[in-house]
Amino acid sequence: MARPARFNLVRACLAVLALAPALAACSGNDDDKGLPIVIVGQPDSIFEDGLRLSPGAQLVRDATSSGIVALNAEGEVVPALGESWIVTEDGRSFIFRLRQVDWPDGEPLTAEDARKSLLSTIAALRGTSLGLDLRKVEDIRAMTNRVIEIRLTGPMPEFLQLLAQPELAISRKGESIGPMRLERSGDVALLRPTPPQELGLPEPAGDVPGKPVRLWATSAKQANAAFSDGDAAALLDGTLFTLPLADTGPLSRGTIRLDPAVGLFGMMVTNEQGFLSEPANREALSMAIDRSKVLGQFSIGGWQPTTRIVPAGLPEDTGLQKERWPDLSLEDRREQARARVTAWSRATGQRPRMRIWLPDGPGADRLLETLSLDLATIGVELRRVGVRQGADLVMIDRLARYPSARWFLNQFNCTLVQGPCSPDADELVTQSLRAEGAGQAGNLLVEAEGALLAKEAYIPLGAPIRWSLVRGGLNGFSENSWARHPLYALAGVEAW
Repeated sequence: MARPARFNLVRACLAVLALAPALAACSGNDDDKGLPIVIVGQPDSIFEDGLRLSPGAQLVRDATSSGIVALNAEGEVVPALGESWIVTEDGRSFIFRLRQVDWPDGEPLTAEDARKSLLSTIAALRGTSLGLDLRKVEDIRAMTNRVIEIRLTGPMPEFLQLLAQPELAISRKGESIGPMRLERSGDVALLRPTPPQELGLPEPAGDVPGKPVRLWATSAKQANAAFSDGDAAALLDGTLFTLPLADTGPLSRGTIRLDPAVGLFGMMVTNEQGFLSEPANREALSMAIDRSKVLGQFSIGGWQPTTRIVPAGLPEDTGLQKERWPDLSLEDRREQARARVTAWSRATGQRPRMRIWLPDGPGADRLLETLSLDLATIGVELRRVGVRQGADLVMIDRLARYPSARWFLNQFNCTLVQGPCSPDADELVTQSLRAEGAGQAGNLLVEAEGALLAKEAYIPLGAPIRWSLVRGGLNGFSENSWARHPLYALAGVEAW
């Protein structure tokens, strides 16, 4: 199985290795109490159920429930409930052979169980971006008791990556099968390894492989303090907005690890009134931003700014798509943008004032200051609001689910966004679902991106930032493009 594509976005470490005495002092009780892992988020967020999951809830779902395939610590697709598979020559049919494994009530897992579960989930996801991604699924059928076929509308080489999402775990009557089992104690999730024989694996000669995990969610400041004090072996799901809180000093107990993440990081336009009523004015805001300096104050090496919605390097990339305004210097762009602002102000007697919503955190404060200075150069005032619904611009910081332009374009589908959108782009994406080959699909998606860019519905900045603090000597953590770090891998649990 091929390794998912890695994109040359962020490959940098920002801190020093932990001191050996400190490691020894803070690791002694992990086996007794469970490996302590903290994630940035609301305390209850890790216990969310349903199909709209926080990052912490995705971690728990991934540990306690399994899909047909999964992503390992390196971000690679690996077998889960499906022990093997083949792809037909036309690329439209994925046929999986399921493991011989039982549900918690003792009944065997069947292909019909998996079929019903997937169909139910796909139906429940309608009206979401993940539901749009799953429109490639044309039919699902149980071929035998242990063989299931998923038929697509057209070839999709990255389909396995999509199928590995935690929301697509197989369940039956509220039950699931996973490498760990969940117990809740207040705001702490205690996850214990599932005996291998219950996963269809050989019974171990000694103890069950791996150790329990204690997972909890809290604010970025408290999470960093827990790691610094030795109360957590790893801190997961840091973003640019919380990066300044990370302890990177010489006495830090671990190393900051940055994922070469793929996704969206920029501002979505959510208002089409006033200055923002015209695409040319929305473009003026994008033209004013000095993207090369946006993250300069964070000392992140390797981060690549972009003026495009779909990043370079994806499978559909023809190499013909270029950054916008290639023949204009930053000052040339700002001069054009200032002219548009001046013309609007003269016509209306007003000065453009933009309201922006950003997540909380010191990184957001720094980003706001930079963006405010950039827009001030063209005569636009930027101020922060505390409620998304009252904003003209909303900061988007979102990880891609799979490596395709379709994922990026689906995020701006007219059924999902508040603000300007492109029905033409949506129609082109829909047409790509039934394209005969990768070339035809790629051309349609390139055309769709062009139609969406013309609407100026989104001001891209670059790739999202995801960082973790990981204690030196802790195995099972690997940076990857999807910022997916399975808890069972960190705990050394044998999974499938």
